[in-house]
Parts: sequence; structure tokens; C-alpha cells
Amino acid sequence: MSTYIKNFLKFQPLLSELVARDVKIKYRRSVLGVLWTLLNPLCMMVILSVVFSNIFKFDVENFPLYVLSGQVIFNFFNDATTSSMTSIISNAALLKKIYVPKYLFVLARVFSSFINLMASFTALLLVMVAVRAELHWMVFLSFIPLLMVVVFSLGVGMLLAALTVRFRDIMHLYSVFTTGLMYLTPVIYPMSMLPDGIKTVVMMNPLTNYVIMFRDLAFHNTLPSAGGLFLGIVECLAAMALGLYVFYKNQDEFILNI
Repeated sequence: MSTYIKNFLKFQPLLSELVARDVKIKYRRSVLGVLWTLLNPLCMMVILSVVFSNIFKFDVENFPLYVLSGQVIFNFFNDATTSSMTSIISNAALLKKIYVPKYLFVLARVFSSFINLMASFTALLLVMVAVRAELHWMVFLSFIPLLMVVVFSLGVGMLLAALTVRFRDIMHLYSVFTTGLMYLTPVIYPMSMLPDGIKTVVMMNPLTNYVIMFRDLAFHNTLPSAGGLFLGIVECLAAMALGLYVFYKNQDEFILNI
């Protein structure tokens, strides 16, 4: 274990450079630059709130907060895993020249998405202030489900990065998968409107548990249930274990397939 820690510390400056590069590339030649990390979720919140609160008549208190809190979780997962998926392929030139721990490229993509996550969380707090929602001290505990979804996304990202090197079709299929996953995550609709059968399917989605915990802590001012907390820990650790196993089992063959 000490060897892995020393190796990570040795390449930590490179990780910082990779994260900075990913952020700069994402907002290169953009007039507002990093401000889009705040504006993007706010704009989507306005559109979804207008459509679903007026056209579909969803009766949810503070519906803009409800939508934005769901976006915070789902958008991070989508961004982190989608960018991680191509992290090895897009750095093929560097991997062919020098030795670099390959997991650093996945970490860099997840960390750059984490910056966007913090900006989205800031946007949520700003909206809470704007609509005069109660800012309870429990809002600081909302970092618990956020940390869980970061670990969960890292595990899924490592799994996707390893599989995509060999099976490039995953890049095209994953956007379809995440579109379906969005509708299986209670981002824009309340769980109370779902029939029992569909509600069971939605609850099987790991992101649903993270969204519910985050909302409970962020603006319902209630602690998550012990069962939900335990399930969230198990889900993120299981995803990380599976991602690490597949990644390390296949990383020696990456150079042959990129």
C-alpha cells in the first residue's frame, strides 16, 4: 500500500496539470469561461421548472430547488463517467511515449467534473437564498452523499475507461444509456406520482438513493435513513471495487488497443 501511495504522490503534479488542462480545454474560447459552470445548471433549472411546473402541473414545493438538486447529482455522474470513458484513448500519444500510471487520466476527468459539481452546488445555494429557503446547518452534511456519488462515479468511470479501450461501441451506446437513466432518476418528477411497479424500478437505480439523501439534507433538513446511508456506502464501494478490478486487470493491454 505504501508503494501505491508513494507512486501517487510522485505523479501528483502531473494529475494537477491534467485537471487544469481538462478545465481549460472545456472552456477554451468561451467568453464567459468557467462562469458557465454556474450558468448552465441555472439555465436548465429555469427551463425545466417552467415546463414541468406549468405544463405538467407537478405540485412540488420549491420546484426549482427540487430540479436543481437532482441536476447536481445526475449531471455530475453523467459528466464524470462520459469524460472518463475516453480518458485512456484520448491520451494514447502520451501513454505510448512514457510511463504514467493510467488511472491518473480517469482521476483527472473525475476531478475536473468535481469542480463543476462544486459550482453546481454553489448555484443551488444561491437559488436557496434567492427564493428565501431555509439554510439549515444540515446543508453542510450534504457533502456525504456528494462524496458517495464521486466515489461511485469514479468506479463506473474506471470500468468504462477500461472497456472502451477494447469495445469502442460503448462510446456511442453510453449516451443512449444515460438518457434512459435520467428518466429513471427522480430529477424532474416527484416519486409520489409513480405507480408502485415503476417506483420499484426507479429505486433500483443507485443515483435515486443519492438524490433522495442529498435533497433530505440540503433543504428538507432531515437526516437520511440508516438503510439509505448503508445502501449508498455499499453501492459506491461496490462500484469502486468493480472498476478497480476491471481496470487493473486490463491496463497492461491498453497499449495494444489504443
